[in-house]
Amino acid sequence: MNDLFWLTDAQMARLEPFFPKSHGKPRVDDRRVLSGIIFINRNGLRWRDAPAEYGPSKTLYNRWKRWSDKGVFARMLLELADRGGGTDTLMIDATHLKTHRTASSLGPEKGGRGRLIGRTKGGMNSKLHTITDAFGRPLRMFLTAGQRSDYIGARALLEGLPPAKHMLADRGYDADWYREGLENKGIKPCIPSRKSRKIPIPHDAARYRQRHKIENSFARLKDWRRVATRYDRCPKVFLSACALAAVVMFWL
Repeated sequence: MNDLFWLTDAQMARLEPFFPKSHGKPRVDDRRVLSGIIFINRNGLRWRDAPAEYGPSKTLYNRWKRWSDKGVFARMLLELADRGGGTDTLMIDATHLKTHRTASSLGPEKGGRGRLIGRTKGGMNSKLHTITDAFGRPLRMFLTAGQRSDYIGARALLEGLPPAKHMLADRGYDADWYREGLENKGIKPCIPSRKSRKIPIPHDAARYRQRHKIENSFARLKDWRRVATRYDRCPKVFLSACALAAVVMFWL
């Protein structure tokens, strides 16, 4: 029992507004089920191996899958991060997450929806694109196949950026369209120029050194084993695991 994870009263109070309303038969204890879901994702267990204290494993999995499909965990991250206070500095980066054979063994889903899994030099993986605040706390996330360019995530996340004054990014994001998009939002890019750029664009080197905080954030997210290794075939469910990890570690 001492090794198990249990949400506190204060944490439950912050999360309860995001729970879907129960229709008909009352739901099984939310604290027990959600604590079990967090324990499984953090420790990389199979659902069938959930400790008995969390109740039937089928209940845990069904709640996880149903709420993931509804976007409950993604909404938790978005709204709790927005309530967490403004930031004058944003950071963007992407990291590769290994894909287990159970997630990549089958072909694309019916209806043409891809699994967002691709082959790179490191094997089969997915890429998590993330926006963080000045402290490295995740604010926005976007998932692509592993071989996709960082530009794909940058373009997808550009429209929904929270207000800020600066954006820190490595030279992989040095594109005129991205710099222009940031400046149109009143955000000053702090991005080193690519070596191929004929006339380098100066950046604030002292401010740029703070970018290590987003790398630290990725390292912490990967402490959750079902984030570091993708076991879920459905990309929406896997992104929910990333969002839930961010919520528990940074916003509760």
